[in-house]
Amino acid sequence: MTRSFLFLLASARSDGNTELLARAAAEQLPNDVGQRWLDLAQLPLADYVDARHSDVPWPQQENEELLRRATLAATDIVLASPLYWYSMSSYAKRYLDYWSKWLATPDPGFRTKMAGHTLWGVTAMAHREEVVAEPLVHTLHHTAAYMGMRFGGVLLGNGSRPGQVLADEQAAMRAKTFFAQEPPLARFPYEE
Repeated sequence: MTRSFLFLLASARSDGNTELLARAAAEQLPNDVGQRWLDLAQLPLADYVDARHSDVPWPQQENEELLRRATLAATDIVLASPLYWYSMSSYAKRYLDYWSKWLATPDPGFRTKMAGHTLWGVTAMAHREEVVAEPLVHTLHHTAAYMGMRFGGVLLGNGSRPGQVLADEQAAMRAKTFFAQEPPLARFPYEE
């Protein structure tokens, strides 16, 4: 199966540090690997309303359907979100909230179709201590585990002011090989 990456930019700032880091990592992908870049700030989703246990029909939105189809078409999904208040951005969280809907409608096979695909994260943060990003890392890991996906980890970089992540030499080195690994299926800690 030919790999196809979906990069979901989830920052309130275009061309920000997280995007710069994601693009640095993506430059290392072989030419035959597909790449699609979507900016969640430019594809707004309505606030998620959990209607799984009600008779209220879920309306379908144009941006939602585009994101659902792009998600299903990718072998690798990269959520590129800056670290906002020790977790992911509201754009990233809202996108993942919609996965709850997609598990039920319009195609109840969403989870089965996502199994075996790979979820990755890229984030830039103002802190130098990477431990502060653990809530974001755990969210992505546990999402992958629940969905039966592989988890490639999170590429972390340091930068707050525009372009600052480019001076993070460790992040630049990690970006060169980040997508080269073959990640294992994610497992919840109690399953290991």
